[in-house]
Amino acid sequence: MTTTTRVSGSELFDQRTDEVLRNLVDTGQFKTLQMIEGPMDATMKLRGYGEVACFCSNNYLGLANHPEVRQAGIEGIEKYGAGTASVRFICGTFEPHAQLEKTIATFLGVEAAYTFVSCWTATEALFPTLCEPGDIIISDELNHACIIDSMRLATVIKKGVHKTIFKHSDMDSLREALENAVNNPDVTGVMWVVTDGVFSMEGDIAKLPEIRKLCDEYGAMLAVDDSHGTGVMGETGRGTHEHHGMAGDAIDFYTGTLGKALGGGAGGYLAGTKRGMDMIVQRARPTLFTNALPVTVACSANKAIEILMREPQRVQKLRDNVAYTRKGIAEVGFEVLESPTAICPIIVGDTAKAIAMSKRLLEMGVYVIGFGYPVVPEGTARLRVQLSAAHEKQHLDMLIECLTKLKAEIG
Repeated sequence: MTTTTRVSGSELFDQRTDEVLRNLVDTGQFKTLQMIEGPMDATMKLRGYGEVACFCSNNYLGLANHPEVRQAGIEGIEKYGAGTASVRFICGTFEPHAQLEKTIATFLGVEAAYTFVSCWTATEALFPTLCEPGDIIISDELNHACIIDSMRLATVIKKGVHKTIFKHSDMDSLREALENAVNNPDVTGVMWVVTDGVFSMEGDIAKLPEIRKLCDEYGAMLAVDDSHGTGVMGETGRGTHEHHGMAGDAIDFYTGTLGKALGGGAGGYLAGTKRGMDMIVQRARPTLFTNALPVTVACSANKAIEILMREPQRVQKLRDNVAYTRKGIAEVGFEVLESPTAICPIIVGDTAKAIAMSKRLLEMGVYVIGFGYPVVPEGTARLRVQLSAAHEKQHLDMLIECLTKLKAEIG
């Protein structure tokens, strides 16, 4: 019998990992983690660079370092301690969880909400819990990775759940997908349509009224991840549905985050009908097997929503900052995708070029991140400029001035 000499698993892993990392370094795509040495705000202290203007944060309303938000977290940790030390259904449900979930539901105009340690976890709970064999999930092709993974997980956990995609914001493509589902004999259950409210890499907005109309026509349910829309879109920052003049309960289920406009802490949530949230409590694996949201974060997030409802002028200031900056970027001569959202992607094309441009801006004192593959498709790399209500005119002018210098350097 011939014995084959086989490379050990650890050696094989080291070889292939080193090859990938070496290629990333050689092609200028290797990501470096920057160290922040102070609070998140319009500017921040970055190790090795000093004070820089921050244009890559999700701190859309400037609440991450708000004194009331900080104080609420301090009081929460003093009263309830550092950790929950349990999942919710055992002994991990604290008073601030219930208060925050009530506040979220009231804010969005729905029956109930439920919190998680992240929006990724919340989204991961949605479809694997609420879908059953015979259901189909129909997804916009540019939806966030958490939606994609939730769909994949649903089809693995519950055999017989189907999934398909429609072209980005293409209502003819969505109609075709719904029509195919209706005529598919294997689709015997609920048809689900899911979309981002604001698409995180493009910065554009879902056509929610048209999507809702098609859902009603075909009897489908609608789920929206509005992580980049909540606190940003609409007159009072309720989200993309408010931007379109829709009631909160026009959306069957929301997924959202507490880590962006709503204080910038960790955590996410589902919101919608009470029966849906009851199912999440009873059956969702991220609920049954993951510790509860830290109470200090729940307290801070609740205060952030209170401030947003009390000070809707923050939303208007963000809107003004967005309009001013988009106009400035266009005048510099860069291509920026049109949208009223706080995400302003400057399309570059090549990943290494986007990263190099990001590094050059940082040397000038402006922190903007270059995104490339696998975050966005090959050939669509970009600088993603993100605006905040915390930015003042001098910060915006600094960004535009540095982009002008960068344009002159790269041609």
